[in-house]
Amino acid sequence: MATLLHLDSAVLPEGSTSRDVTAAFVEAWIEQHPDGTVVRRDLAAAPLPHLGAAAVIAGASDPLRRELADELAGADAVVIGAPMYNFTIASTLKAWLDQVIIVGHNTGPDSPVAGTPVTVVASRGGSYAPGTPREGFEFVQNYLKTLLTSMFSAEVDFIVPELTLARSKPEMAELVPLADASRAKAFDDARLKAKELAARLAA
Repeated sequence: MATLLHLDSAVLPEGSTSRDVTAAFVEAWIEQHPDGTVVRRDLAAAPLPHLGAAAVIAGASDPLRRELADELAGADAVVIGAPMYNFTIASTLKAWLDQVIIVGHNTGPDSPVAGTPVTVVASRGGSYAPGTPREGFEFVQNYLKTLLTSMFSAEVDFIVPELTLARSKPEMAELVPLADASRAKAFDDARLKAKELAARLAA
């Protein structure tokens, strides 16, 4: 049976696009692979401690770091909700990354995570797509792609629902159709990706 690791980092428990899309991903995964296992961590509801000197020195012998590393290594696929806050990821997700990355234990081309498909739902209130005025402010996809591939040799894909603030900000009213289309595509992409991965791993 395949195991899916599901991480959410959105601060708000409700009304979060990234949470909604990761939930759709998980639902589709379960429909396709009902005998599989889903391990969930809500990094906002139960934040991890920031990495300290003692944990750095202990490495994989630190109980928490070892638990997180084993959890990640045991996953056949990973889905991460990574909304943009102040142009980058939530500090809770950064704390998880700092804890779970143990150089010399689970990094490099021989990492137990190598080849694991990681789907990141990178929601954002505006648009930071190539060609937009804020293209250079995009530090979610660029950072996570570099980190997850270079440290873990993971297989990383992104689902990017953008313009999520369009319906709540009058100055973005003209962008509502684009926002709605982006949201709908994100749900479609999440369900399709989840079904593809579940079928691939169940084969």
